[in-house]
Amino acid sequence: MSDPKPVGVTLLVLYSPRLADCLQFYQHLGLAFTAERHGQGPVHYAAVFPDGMVFELYPARQGRETSALRLGLAIDGATATPPLTPGGHILSDPDGRTVEIHAA
Repeated sequence: MSDPKPVGVTLLVLYSPRLADCLQFYQHLGLAFTAERHGQGPVHYAAVFPDGMVFELYPARQGRETSALRLGLAIDGATATPPLTPGGHILSDPDGRTVEIHAA
């Protein structure tokens, strides 16, 4: 049997009916987004994490929303708005998703 191959997450897409509010929420946690549009697709926002993983926010359309989800992020709490003290924090994004923060 061969050694297992490493596995990693390369892309996470959240579909939101409150795109502007979610964009602001995640920006306040220190994520830097770039507006993108592929062909005739919708304008959406992408942040690239240091390990290369892409986190995208897309506008939801009927039947395409990201609802129940628990997301964990490690951030520099000093750069959050408002700043977060070191340690764990449980927040909710504007769509009600649980966001577990580990602030360094």
